[in-house]
Amino acid sequence: MFGQLIEKLKQNPKTIVFTEGEDPRILEASSRLLTSNFLHPILVGNEEKIKTAASETGYNVDKATIIDPDNFEDIEKMIATFCELRKSKGVTEDQARETLKHSNYFGTMLVKMGYADALLGGASYSTADTVRPALQLIKTKPENKIVSSCFILVRPGATGQNEVLAMGDCAINIKPNEDELVEIAEETVKCAKLFGIEPKVAFLSYSTNGSGKGEDVDKMANATKKTKERNPELPIDGEMQFDAAVSPKVAEKKFPGSEVAGHANTFIFPDINAGNIGYKIAQRMGNFEAYGPILLGLNSPINDLSRGCTATEVYSMAIITAALADTK
Repeated sequence: MFGQLIEKLKQNPKTIVFTEGEDPRILEASSRLLTSNFLHPILVGNEEKIKTAASETGYNVDKATIIDPDNFEDIEKMIATFCELRKSKGVTEDQARETLKHSNYFGTMLVKMGYADALLGGASYSTADTVRPALQLIKTKPENKIVSSCFILVRPGATGQNEVLAMGDCAINIKPNEDELVEIAEETVKCAKLFGIEPKVAFLSYSTNGSGKGEDVDKMANATKKTKERNPELPIDGEMQFDAAVSPKVAEKKFPGSEVAGHANTFIFPDINAGNIGYKIAQRMGNFEAYGPILLGLNSPINDLSRGCTATEVYSMAIITAALADTK
């Protein structure tokens, strides 16, 4: 799976900002990236501290770009741009200067101003601290009203080919409405295609094709209808239970005639409870590797790491994040 993303990046190499330049996991992933020619790391932080940390951990980041917010030559230009972006909130130059001392905001501005193509942060701070600057500065694409997310799940298949699934939204939107679900589905489809998935989209519920009743059932049925109308070329169906979505035998009984039921590979959950539980069941009991959350709907790719991430996960998420830069 990562082979195709790397080949894509080799054709159009990218730069990625790591907001926690001293973190040993970031240094290890950066040293690995520096042996390639498809993705160049920018490390945010004090140059001396970063080089000392790299030396102590044995990782070579000599060829990385290191940018210290305290010594950035274009800081005045960045402050002016920040104030313009936040003028509706009445942000002053002094407030902007203080805010840009924080690496999450500084790194996001590097992307906003074109010094980098993408950003990966959150190895030592919360998802909110990654998403907030992105919403304030990068903002959503013109056609989008929300930021959403999906997870890509991968495990070796019986035929030797990887089984790859997409699940959204499992991390950002707590209880999306019908129109937000449409947007989540469309963004998840775009992300799924990046990973070689030919999307067959199932809107999930505790009901299959009207077998159950309730507001949540209506929400998923209506979201399915709206998404189909906007994307007539895509195989989309719902609402359906998970067993009907993945089991051909169950699909024959519960949802006969559906081109998606029994063969779904792109799953849209009704809310964050179901989504978060669902992807973690697949990860822990289904032996899938889970990549994400991958943030969707932003003008530039910004992604969040788990604070418990490994260097390998940093490396993988860096590739995913950079690859998203070509889908803007």
